[in-house]
Amino acid sequence: MFRSIADEVAWVTGAGSGIGQAGAVSLAKAGAKLVLSGRRREPLEETAGMIRDAGRTALVAPADMRDAAQVQAVAKRIEAELGRCDILVNSAGVNVKNRSWSEIDPEGFDTVVEADLSGPFYACAAVLPMMRARKSGLIIQISSWAGRYVSKLTGPAYSAAKHGLVALSESLNQEECRHGIRSCCICPGEVATPILDKRPVPVTVEDKARMLQSEDLAETILFVARLPVTVCINEILMSPTWNRGYIEGVKL
Repeated sequence: MFRSIADEVAWVTGAGSGIGQAGAVSLAKAGAKLVLSGRRREPLEETAGMIRDAGRTALVAPADMRDAAQVQAVAKRIEAELGRCDILVNSAGVNVKNRSWSEIDPEGFDTVVEADLSGPFYACAAVLPMMRARKSGLIIQISSWAGRYVSKLTGPAYSAAKHGLVALSESLNQEECRHGIRSCCICPGEVATPILDKRPVPVTVEDKARMLQSEDLAETILFVARLPVTVCINEILMSPTWNRGYIEGVKL
């Protein structure tokens, strides 16, 4: 039986677009109180507007998730204004256009790893004290198919960071389960989000329509969030039925 998440506090990073935005709206519609983070305020306000249209409210808290001090400041604000953090969704992430070994430079590599691995670590570390105090908490990490299968398509930095996120998530379960805290790492195949536009080879509109959609991931996030607190889904590996890696030989 699904549990209610009404009035639980959910902090979603990368909430200004794509999976983060769709996940935030889905959690809000289920009754959660949302905290929205990302680098730019304007997209976050757009997400907050969607949540208000659904009859709920959201706290807009911009932050560059690559900056530990900014992440910690948001966590302190959550504790001061809302008193708790029940759910953290680490959805913020980037990739660079020049991503192959022949193209990527140290700056590009660091950009990806800082956003896709260091950022989730900073957010997890920031909420753990609040979750430990309540002896309960759920962390949802948005990794990737590239977090399980190394891919030339996504490049070494993204593959390494997302593999690292899978390991980070499971290490949380190993150490924090005694405090009632669980972490689920979702590893989706191709999702039609704005990050696709950074690929070296453009993705067609037709192909995007056959990929996973942000709303599919939002439903998955909500599914995990509403499971009983005694249930830990360690990892979810999912892909579109029309999987280009299978059909066209593209290593996703």
